Amino acid sequence: MYLTSLNKSKRNNFLAFGPPLIEKDEIGEVVKTLRSGWLSTGPKVERFEKLFREYVGSKHACALNSCSAGLHLSLLVAGVNQGDEVITTPFTFAATANAIIHVGAKPVFIDIEIDTMNINPDLIERKITSRTKAIIPVHFAGRPCNMNKIMAIARKHKLVVIEDAAHAIGAEYHGKKIGSIGDLTCFSFYANKNITTGEGGMVTTNNDEWQRRIRMLSFHGINKGPWQRYSEDDLQHYTVDFPGYKYNMMDLQAAIGIHQLRKIEKFLKRREEIWSIYDEAFKNLPVNTPVHVKPNIRHARHLYTLILDIKKIKMSRDRLRKALHEENIGTGVHFVSIHLHPYYQKAFSYKRGNFPNAEYISDRTISLPLSPSLSDKDLQDVVSSVKKVLNN
Repeated sequence: MYLTSLNKSKRNNFLAFGPPLIEKDEIGEVVKTLRSGWLSTGPKVERFEKLFREYVGSKHACALNSCSAGLHLSLLVAGVNQGDEVITTPFTFAATANAIIHVGAKPVFIDIEIDTMNINPDLIERKITSRTKAIIPVHFAGRPCNMNKIMAIARKHKLVVIEDAAHAIGAEYHGKKIGSIGDLTCFSFYANKNITTGEGGMVTTNNDEWQRRIRMLSFHGINKGPWQRYSEDDLQHYTVDFPGYKYNMMDLQAAIGIHQLRKIEKFLKRREEIWSIYDEAFKNLPVNTPVHVKPNIRHARHLYTLILDIKKIKMSRDRLRKALHEENIGTGVHFVSIHLHPYYQKAFSYKRGNFPNAEYISDRTISLPLSPSLSDKDLQDVVSSVKKVLNN
């Protein structure tokens, strides 16, 4: 039984951009959790963490309420603080840069490669200073960054690598799953991600002390989590070792994640099928489809992005989105480059012209519906609507 009724609204038959696929086993697990009487962080979270670290091949996996929380805590445990600098890409969601700002550091942007849309590793070293403490590569759309170069640079300059893998659950790089390469890796389980818990995130690491501190910081700096405090026979008082945060994942969320993770290979297979259909359908249109994946790389296929040839279609990206909306097709923009947003321009004096590749993609990118919940009829609707709009 597939819950696909959310894909298209009964009211207007609108195809949403990234509807999740929620099936009866996720629903059953949530119902069991509700009936158990334990709703917050507990045995389901512990189980989800175990399954996740086994899947990615990391020593530790710490479940949180968002990828944003994971980025924030990863920076804190890595010792990044006031006055430091962190190198990352401007072509990402605001959470990547915001987490850097939250710890008092400065985001230092590096332009992207025009084809992969990932950070260009060949430009990183020229931006490293005595204040640089970390690099945050973002695996855009699920395509792994060039981690060999990035890790080599980081080791040479004694920098911490914190991977933003919000798009990249299931991705692999030279035989290793994303989540087992960098010093810390942050994943997202937001509603439109490859697997979902509604809201949620995970940090993987092989560092024992970092995982201990992430767990403590994620629940007010208390030295024992709620499951420990109330399930142990030894009812000793907890202590607050640091003024932490409220970033813990609930069992209600993990109940969904346990079953979503088990289906990740099935989900990815369907994403690959959709990707191939789109590639074939759009190859002769005035757009650039995603570049092919290099050998020894597994793309997580999170976002399918078209880069518009604006001169040929004589239409702006936003006008195209509106036209597709009128055809009942939902789309996304991933992303408007961070340095083009008002706050970052004001706070860090960034301006248009600083990162030309990111700006080029920002002005022309559009993301099409992509989810294992999409039916073949949904895909026909997307393809015919895109062709109709582009050929008008």
